[in-house]
Amino acid sequence: MSRRLRLSLAALAVTATLAAGCAPAPSERASSAPTPQPSASPSLEAPSTEVPVPGDTQGEIIVRFSNDDNHADVVMAEDSPAVKDFLSMVPLELSLEDFNQKEKISYLPGELAWEGTSGFDPEDGDLIYYTPWGNLGFYYDASGIGYSDATLKLGTFAATRSELDALDGPVTVGIVR
Repeated sequence: MSRRLRLSLAALAVTATLAAGCAPAPSERASSAPTPQPSASPSLEAPSTEVPVPGDTQGEIIVRFSNDDNHADVVMAEDSPAVKDFLSMVPLELSLEDFNQKEKISYLPGELAWEGTSGFDPEDGDLIYYTPWGNLGFYYDASGIGYSDATLKLGTFAATRSELDALDGPVTVGIVR
């Protein structure tokens, strides 16, 4: 047996012995995981800069689409894979355009991970993700649009058609709360 192999085996035996010595005896093992203790160190997070949104409920995530002095706030929908992935892309800059006199759309820099997100029947005021094209859509006239597995709800907004029309050119997307 070579010297290198003997040294490797000896190191492995020492490591295994040390690891076994650090583990609790079977009688000392708890049946459940220990409860984490709160940290005594102060938080290093920046102070909150929450923006008040009329009629909002605490705990909801608000995403703001804005340019110059115009904006549309979106209350994000339930915690779905598509919503999580969209939020992971923010902040970002998009360009909105009118589509079919039904919605303002924009293409994301990448496709959302949406597996496990349910389709739905959109209504006016819904922010959607359309899976075949990979675009966001602000529905302002959802009449005649029915249920689709390819249409995923990301959130809701209260902006009027004229407020959405004012969001032209580069639009900044950011989480305000």
